Amino acid sequence: MAENRPIRFGILGCADIARKVSRAITLAPNATIAAIGSRSADKAKRFAVENRYDDSVTIYSSYEAVLDDETVDAVYVPLPTSLHVRWAVMAAKKKKHILLEKPVALNVVELDQILAACEANGVQFMDATMWMHHPRTNKMRETLLDPRFGEIKSIHTIFTFSADPDFLENDIRVKPDLDALGGLGDTGWYCTRAILWAVDYELPKSVTALRGAVFNNSGVILACGASFLWEDGKVATFHCGFLANLSMDVTVIGKNGTLHLNDFVIPFTEKYASFSLAMESGFTELVTGWLPIPSQHVVTTELPQEALMVKEFSRLASSEVDKKWATISRKTQLVIDAVKASIDKGFEPIEVVA
Repeated sequence: MAENRPIRFGILGCADIARKVSRAITLAPNATIAAIGSRSADKAKRFAVENRYDDSVTIYSSYEAVLDDETVDAVYVPLPTSLHVRWAVMAAKKKKHILLEKPVALNVVELDQILAACEANGVQFMDATMWMHHPRTNKMRETLLDPRFGEIKSIHTIFTFSADPDFLENDIRVKPDLDALGGLGDTGWYCTRAILWAVDYELPKSVTALRGAVFNNSGVILACGASFLWEDGKVATFHCGFLANLSMDVTVIGKNGTLHLNDFVIPFTEKYASFSLAMESGFTELVTGWLPIPSQHVVTTELPQEALMVKEFSRLASSEVDKKWATISRKTQLVIDAVKASIDKGFEPIEVVA
């Protein structure tokens, strides 16, 4: 594949999130949309018009046709999670690089099938966790690695949004045959990834789901939480779901520092994002305030984080396969599986085994 040629994407399906990633592909300097497929030709045509695809984009009435298109280098897969293993494995066998929506699979057994197909066919794999690619994320990593921050003691994450009645009744994320992991797979994926990111992807020793998980009438998780424990004593918690006001918080507490951000999944604005840092904090003499006051750190970006994700994926697809993203996805899935197992077993601790 010529390194100077843009990666040509095929999109499988017309999910709402595909609108955002379509825009990201057009913004990325090394990517372009070549095709879109849906089970309905009319739906694919309507999607192409609504998202202002140009006439060079081929419209197909099946996912297979996109995979058979020799002009397509890579596919973006925003299909329901229950369909991931089938279509991602098929895409890999067709030598298409794969940008896969999260959760990437219903469990690690399915994910291992996907990753094995990618490795056997020499294609790049990446999950579509967009915030990982914002320059703020790298800046925060530098902060956590600074010896002055000290050893990480605890991490706490929240991702919730208040879904309307139509969502709670009809969205694919509440359907057991489409996305059986529900809120755990959707919002919980982000929380779990943030925790693992903070500890440089060191897996916890055990995971315990918190009591109080909420299910719909079909048994799909609408809201839940969990605690993680590491062998060295680090702890983490998360809360996620579809039943509370929009919140996207991360707190990382070290021996001497505390990092906070309140918009980790989707920054408040596209052009810049911030985080706060408190170092060696204490009270004023009369305990009337903090000293020093936490500092604010603003990180700007020319491209939104989803376009940076596409740019990085396309760069990797144009060179040698990088297994880093597959490894990170698998660790995230392992922890999600452990949380689900803890819920299913009455909130018992579950050992995380790589």
